[in-house]
Amino acid sequence: MKTALRRILSESARLDVPVDSLADDADLYAAGLSSLATVHLMLAMEDEFNVEIPDRMLTRRLFSSLDSMAAAITELQRAKAAA
Repeated sequence: MKTALRRILSESARLDVPVDSLADDADLYAAGLSSLATVHLMLAMEDEFNVEIPDRMLTRRLFSSLDSMAAAITELQRAKAAA
């Protein structure tokens, strides 16, 4: 999952540093993530993982790191599987 998230980041986020150089818990906003890029990330994540990110999850915290995005996707996939 994190490999796919790194690919999405590299394609959508236009960070100031190479995505491969970032730790999983690195602050993506400090790496240059913009609010516009978070919209592109959200759409790409929804397409890639076949989930819908609810409004309640659309916070700065969701996009703060690879770890936080992976945790959110895992939560959404589990909820979808349980439904």
